[in-house]
Amino acid sequence: MPGRHRPIVPPQLFELIARRGSPEDRDTALRTLSIDHSIRTARVENACLAVPLRRLVTQPGGQPHRTIFDAEHREDVHATTVVRVEDGPPAEDPSANEAYDGLGETYRFYWEVMTRDSIDDVGLPLLGEVHFGEGYDNAFWDGERMMFGDGDGRLFTGFTRAIDVIAHELTHGVIERTLNLRYLGQSGALNESISDVFGSLVKQHRLGQTADEADWLVGAGILGPALHGAALRSLQAPGTAFDGDGQPARMSDYVWTSSDNGGVHLNSGIPNHAFYLVATALGGHAWERAGRIWYHVLATRAVPPDARFHTFALATVRAAAALYGRGSPPVGAVLEAWAQVGVLRSAEAPSPVVPP
Repeated sequence: MPGRHRPIVPPQLFELIARRGSPEDRDTALRTLSIDHSIRTARVENACLAVPLRRLVTQPGGQPHRTIFDAEHREDVHATTVVRVEDGPPAEDPSANEAYDGLGETYRFYWEVMTRDSIDDVGLPLLGEVHFGEGYDNAFWDGERMMFGDGDGRLFTGFTRAIDVIAHELTHGVIERTLNLRYLGQSGALNESISDVFGSLVKQHRLGQTADEADWLVGAGILGPALHGAALRSLQAPGTAFDGDGQPARMSDYVWTSSDNGGVHLNSGIPNHAFYLVATALGGHAWERAGRIWYHVLATRAVPPDARFHTFALATVRAAAALYGRGSPPVGAVLEAWAQVGVLRSAEAPSPVVPP
């Protein structure tokens, strides 16, 4: 779906650097914003020419089919230089190997935990492209490939280093093939939030961490010296990931803005925090119950593309009831979490009620 452009770094961060950063960092931020704008424009103009993605190979479930391309610092996607293929030897390029391994770990998570066979659930090949642009400070899903910049070394240090970034971008593809959430306002914030949630879960799964052991950060370790902070986003404490982070954690602080498609990267902090509250309330591995509840909403296409937070929250309550029974601890944890972030009332029940 070439009409898509889902970057992991929000434009607000680059706008902040453009206002407050050094001349060098301002130039870098403005260049990245310009590239992102050009990509979005090209995707919209070319959407009508899109050819639907099809499975290119026949393979059994449980086996990814990965291809990593080298953009060679160009911005004219898609690159044709292949640097690593499935079952081939490691590349000499560390970024290519990181992208290959990250896509594999993400595939393994979806297959082993959610029994999902790739993005489309029928084994769609996973395509990654590294070294996109010159010092490009972002990564994005474009509807066909996961695209990774190297960073400029001051704002960001390379996006293939963070498995949760890779999983975040792949999850945008899963969302397109399930809920197809509109990338605007609350539905767009849900799109970003679900990608953050599963990005974090993939990282936790690889590390074998429980909900209490996890750092609940997205993009930890990729911020450069010019950005003061730990990561791009925090599910545990939205608004604290870096200096200038404007994510809210509750509906009372919802950000009304026309920027970034209605603040999709900002307001995603609210459903992000709701998931964190569910996962830590239930304990254990977050993917075992909280993650399954969220995935059930995706897999059953339980909400429409223009879903708002309230609609999605009720869908997670119904999913918890369907998976674990009415009155179960997961249902209570989900209700309480959405109440804490101000999306549901504590006593609010979904309608229609799932039968016992």
